[in-house]
Amino acid sequence: MDLINLLRENTTIFLIFTGVFSLIIGSFLNAAIYRIPEMMKKEWHQECTEFLQEKENKQQESSKQEEKFNLMTPRSTCPHCGHMITALENIPVISYLFLKGKCSSCKTAISLQYPLIEMFTAFLSIFIAWKFGFTWQTLAALVLAWTLITLSIIDAKTMLLPDNLTLPLMWLGIAVNYQHLFVDLQSSVLGAMIGYLFLWTIFQLFRLVTGKEGMGYGDFKIVAALGAWGGWQILPFTIFVASLFGAIFGMVWMAIKRDKKANMIPFGPWLASAGLIAFLWRDEITQIINGYLLT
Repeated sequence: MDLINLLRENTTIFLIFTGVFSLIIGSFLNAAIYRIPEMMKKEWHQECTEFLQEKENKQQESSKQEEKFNLMTPRSTCPHCGHMITALENIPVISYLFLKGKCSSCKTAISLQYPLIEMFTAFLSIFIAWKFGFTWQTLAALVLAWTLITLSIIDAKTMLLPDNLTLPLMWLGIAVNYQHLFVDLQSSVLGAMIGYLFLWTIFQLFRLVTGKEGMGYGDFKIVAALGAWGGWQILPFTIFVASLFGAIFGMVWMAIKRDKKANMIPFGPWLASAGLIAFLWRDEITQIINGYLLT
């Protein structure tokens, strides 16, 4: 209780605590970014094996216990030499600097993704804590931001938006707004419905005209989740800004690659970024949009 009172009464300590704790969360997000797609692949392989009734594979798998692989097990290792990462080598940002960005065993370079994700998670979390203060809104908004970071990087790396993140995020958005934490329940439910159906309609029309699929079903679900959290009012800004920056990035990327066919780019990171901006500045953006429409 003393710690809670201290955090409630002292804004500086609250922000420092949030930043340090979020560095740890950022380290966990890095693990989730790597492990969730691998977990999905293992699950798909098992389902395909069962569907195709590969008896030999079944017998081999049943004869040995498959090593558990989830967000907690096994412990993190170097992907190049298999060196098990110790606790001292897993301190957010500090360990990366101490190791000079290299594995302590094989000296292979460690991706900059790890410290960047940790620092970005901390800075964004501090801003959210500053904006909402010591409230339930901060806790909920942090969960939203951390999940969107994870989804964005997974989509950027694998072109996947896992259902086990997007769907719970959508339902959680409706749940937190049951008591009008950010928006009223009606706006939340409408946001989820409109967000999904709007992109689904665009997807179907695009496929009807071109015969191609312009986006994935995960994109529908992440927009539905954003609508559930911020209400249907943030969807016009979210979709417009995400489409604009996605198009700009796509053109720049094709120019760099010098390949007009290299147009398969993930849309999830742009939706998540635009949606989070719209969520955090919802009132200001809504006022601007209403003012523009009424003039």
